[in-house]
Amino acid sequence: MLMFRYYLDLAVRSLRRSPGLTALMVLTIGIGVGACMTTLTVFHVLSGDPLPGKSARVLNVQLDAEPLRGFKPGEEPTLQLSRFDAEQLLRESHATRQVMMVGGNVPIEPEGQAAFYSTARYTSADFFAMFEAPFQFGTGWVAADDAAQARVVVLSSENNERLFGGVDSRGKTVVLGGKDFRVLGVLKPWRPVPHFYDLTMGGFGKTEGVYLPFSTAMDLTFGTSGHNTCWGDARDGARKSVGAPCAWIQYWAEVEHESKAADYLQYLKNYSDQQRAAGRFERPTNVRAHTVMGWLKNQEVVPKDIGLQLWLAFGFLIVCLVNTVGLLLAKCLRRSGEIGVRRALGAPRNAIFAQFLVEAGSLGLAGGLLGLALTSLGLWAVRHGSSNYADLVQLDAPMLATTLALALLASLCAGLLPAWRACQVSPAMQLKTQ
Repeated sequence: MLMFRYYLDLAVRSLRRSPGLTALMVLTIGIGVGACMTTLTVFHVLSGDPLPGKSARVLNVQLDAEPLRGFKPGEEPTLQLSRFDAEQLLRESHATRQVMMVGGNVPIEPEGQAAFYSTARYTSADFFAMFEAPFQFGTGWVAADDAAQARVVVLSSENNERLFGGVDSRGKTVVLGGKDFRVLGVLKPWRPVPHFYDLTMGGFGKTEGVYLPFSTAMDLTFGTSGHNTCWGDARDGARKSVGAPCAWIQYWAEVEHESKAADYLQYLKNYSDQQRAAGRFERPTNVRAHTVMGWLKNQEVVPKDIGLQLWLAFGFLIVCLVNTVGLLLAKCLRRSGEIGVRRALGAPRNAIFAQFLVEAGSLGLAGGLLGLALTSLGLWAVRHGSSNYADLVQLDAPMLATTLALALLASLCAGLLPAWRACQVSPAMQLKTQ
């Protein structure tokens, strides 16, 4: 520890002797780290696991119910399910939990206030447990409410604040589309990133303001949002019927353990074979059961340009490090006399090496603080951009620590060659030239 303090004191003195060169090296490291960490933070936010700890057990289900015409072997099946298939899979309950759902918009008519529209999610009872939606008050509904087409609802924290001032609203009545619904629960602020469970509503959209049973929404003919793929004769009024040849419902299943995913996939294959034997499916068996992260990768949720920008940012950091190495080498050559005197007085090579590495580390820490400020500035610019994920980009504690660690590691790597070069200085040659 004493030797480290001594080397640190030597480093500070050396850096003070050349303030212009020191500032240039700190600026070089800071700009490189700032550019790299801005892009890395954006990538970290967008490519994170929205269900940590269980994403490998939650599966997105795809079945291919389209006609044989136009079939190409190996192509991806439709991204969503028909109502018939979704309700049949839900009834068979082959997984630990299963959810069928679709997005929508519903008019809310609060007493004494102006009516307004809110985004909605028509889903089944397991939604909240499967996707770990956090409750502030109450709970969700149960499977019996799905079967009974119960008029119950779960509110987002924003809608609860708007309608009831943020208090516990369990048991109170909300009017949706002219119908009375009883409030069962209120969610805490919740926004999984990405919005993985329904990518048809956007990969980085906000969560919905109202949640109600799918069966109830269909019974009341509430409007839906999202994609609708039809391959047969289905008039506008009949597209949501049970037998309509249209895929418009997202379906997810949660298995007990990762090892059960293969069993569930086999169940889907068997189901497809049964439907083909019944004359509903025409194409060869073509099913998918992607995990959450596999689903996000399959749908290329993270924009491709973000990955390219990340590589370019790391390339820019390397260019900055190469320039820093050149500046440190130039400074090392100017100090050959000082190094020769220290070597002549008995300083071993490893002491010279350690001294120069501490000096490089000091530059790195200073560059890291500057890089942190530049990263914050870069993220501020991203948040004020027009992208649909702009408001999500924040510098959290892990990325802050990564910024400082990256700056320190980069500076130490840059200091290796100058430190090695300093060790090679011959004391006899330097004393002879003094």
